[in-house]
Amino acid sequence: MDSILGPLLPLFERERAAGRAMALGILVHTAGSTYRKPGAMLLMAAGGEYAGLLSGGCLEGDLGERARAVVATGRAALVTYDLRNSDDLVWGLGIGCEGAMHILLLRVGPQEEWQPLAHLCAALASHSPAASGVVVESRDEGVPLGALLLPGGRTYPLEAAALREPNTLAALAAAPGAGAVSWVEGPGARWRVLLLPLALPPRLLLLGAGPDALPVADFAARLHWRVTVADHRPAYAVPSHFPSAERVVLARPEEIAQSLDLSHFAAGVVMSHHLPSDLEYLRALSASSLAYVGLLGPPARREKLLSELGPEGGQLRPRLRAPVGFNLGGRTPEAIALAIVAEIHAFVHGMPQARSCT
Repeated sequence: MDSILGPLLPLFERERAAGRAMALGILVHTAGSTYRKPGAMLLMAAGGEYAGLLSGGCLEGDLGERARAVVATGRAALVTYDLRNSDDLVWGLGIGCEGAMHILLLRVGPQEEWQPLAHLCAALASHSPAASGVVVESRDEGVPLGALLLPGGRTYPLEAAALREPNTLAALAAAPGAGAVSWVEGPGARWRVLLLPLALPPRLLLLGAGPDALPVADFAARLHWRVTVADHRPAYAVPSHFPSAERVVLARPEEIAQSLDLSHFAAGVVMSHHLPSDLEYLRALSASSLAYVGLLGPPARREKLLSELGPEGGQLRPRLRAPVGFNLGGRTPEAIALAIVAEIHAFVHGMPQARSCT
């Protein structure tokens, strides 16, 4: 799923606070080889600044020029770049991706009540599944290109009430759980709506707040993941040490399941460097539903801890990655952090390289 909102947030929040309308670019269709896939978004300020990428930076300048007209008039525009031949060299873009992209530009500003981004941002803040619908084709004058449909039947503009027909509303309600963009057609194929589910970022739990946890938190934050760091040592569990973390928790290892809802996390990494603490962390994680559990340290340390866990160790083993992280080479904290985050990234995206220690 490509509908990732995190990179757009700083620009959106700044421009909304200033009351300045922006243009949102949504990649609605691709053919051949392209940098991004349907659902990817680009936000462009009226002054030319942009956040997000739809290409490797090649199309964004041209889109910025087109975005000015969209912001000024409020009329959405569908832009097509067909790069499957040498014409892009004539245009001066020189992309060479050998693909085609159809990008919808629509205004996001006070008149639109900052939709659809306001709805998606609120869902992201509460980490709740959400989706919005946007009209990408229309033969109905009452349902213009770029018209929006939000949960509860809200439409922008209000006159696009025809979007509230049952099949379209049902498809929008099902979209958050689909995991990918989809399309729904109105009665008689009078319009086509792109259903855009929000890609919620993974939540990562780091159990251990030593100095080597900092680059793990930083790399994860660069991916816009939500990071929680926990430790039982007051000198380590300091929020200012982890400015990119969503939360820093001071808690004893045997109380971690009471201090945090472990079901909220996509992955957990045990890295306290304190054997008794790691044992209690693993005990708590063995009883949780966490599908990815990483453990820092060599295989001998892993086997000692699993042995001490007894039957709980057997329950944990199929989910345990230990030593945690891909074997990328390098011994520095940053290299180890990169290996850890790379393995978790592969796991949450369903890639087969993420292996357990069974």
